Amino acid sequence: MTTHEEPVDSVLETIGRTPLVRLQDGPADVPIYAKLESFNPGASVKDRIGRYMIARLLERGDVSHGGTVVEPTAGNTGIGFAIAAEQLGLEAVFVVPERFSVEKQQLMAALGADVINTPTADGMDGAIERAHELAAELEDAVVPQQFSNPLNTEAHYETTAPEIYDALDGRVGAVVAGCGTAGTLMGIARYALECDPETRIIAVEPEGSVYGDLLGEDREESEYKIEGIGTHDTATNELFEPELVDHIEAIADRDAHDELKRLAREEGHLVASSAGAASVAAKRVARRIADGDLDVPHETVVTIFPDSSERYLSKGIYRSFEEWTS
Repeated sequence: MTTHEEPVDSVLETIGRTPLVRLQDGPADVPIYAKLESFNPGASVKDRIGRYMIARLLERGDVSHGGTVVEPTAGNTGIGFAIAAEQLGLEAVFVVPERFSVEKQQLMAALGADVINTPTADGMDGAIERAHELAAELEDAVVPQQFSNPLNTEAHYETTAPEIYDALDGRVGAVVAGCGTAGTLMGIARYALECDPETRIIAVEPEGSVYGDLLGEDREESEYKIEGIGTHDTATNELFEPELVDHIEAIADRDAHDELKRLAREEGHLVASSAGAASVAAKRVARRIADGDLDVPHETVVTIFPDSSERYLSKGIYRSFEEWTS
């Protein structure tokens, strides 16, 4: 059940149990369902790992109450960690490359976190390095490191995946989801393959990302506009397990942008570019199933819409493609 029908004592208790909604634009006989993660209190899928990872780090003694969480992040993880840190008695410091959403950085600060920017040219590698330097300077600090910490994957295995399977009575044929850290897809994939080893697992990345190299698929590294998914250096994406993935769909910026605008205009989904990419990929997979080109245990496709378009309005997400990418 993906609703909250009873009063709760903390905002942390509102994380998860998000709606699973059928998309209208797809093959009639192969339904596509999207998990709407903007319904979390911090408005993204990263709320799940914020609560789960910080709770586990405290339980294990990796950090104590009153200590500090230091995390390199593009923003949504910072928001999720900031919510959990405040509620669980920790300070929070986030290291964010300059180019990422101003809205996300403002929200992290509003939630009581300190935000430190690193140069865009240094990418996430630079943010990761700086986060570890800062943690070493503090007396009681931990870097959860969403890109390499198995707790990221575990959070989705324990929460996101069971919610999907409960809502669909286990009838899931293919899972299609974007890969940033890869924790979301890997957690769902592990659960899905335990339920039925014939389930198809499809990762989604932007054109210009190089996740496909890990499956021997030809990729040419280049810049892309889609945020939150993809990688320029697979060495930093330690959670990705190639053996769990059947295929990686590479989505062009223009296709993702066209789709996120269509989703708003036609279906009422105010989602960002990563969801646009996921929707394009999910429809491709559903069409292959409908055409008999992809065998699945159930003719159903599930995807994840990670966050809301409101985080990206300052970047012109609903303007023309040229304005958005300029």
